[in-house]
Amino acid sequence: MTNQPLSSGNPRVDLEYRRKKSAEEMRYQVISFALMIFLTLIAFAAVAMKGFTAWFTVPFIILLAVVQVIFQLFYFMHMSHKGHEAPTLFLFSGLLVGFTAILAFSTIIWW
Repeated sequence: MTNQPLSSGNPRVDLEYRRKKSAEEMRYQVISFALMIFLTLIAFAAVAMKGFTAWFTVPFIILLAVVQVIFQLFYFMHMSHKGHEAPTLFLFSGLLVGFTAILAFSTIIWW
């Protein structure tokens, strides 16, 4: 087995591959942006509807916000790419510590 370089040596082939990957990446970003706008409109509609109580509206909006954060992290912040495992670990570790602190302080205050 011979060690072949990652590039083919032909700049035209590498350029075409990069264009294809960039177009694919842009398509994912446009789709996720459209989904985030749609989720925002759903959140506005949930608030505007008179039939929903606050017990439904608030958790529903929080759920939509969590979905939007996931879209932003994985598509706009490129967390889905290889090589971003360490920042992902630190981000989710920080979220865990923050959630634990909020939960601890809220139980101290409410009890």
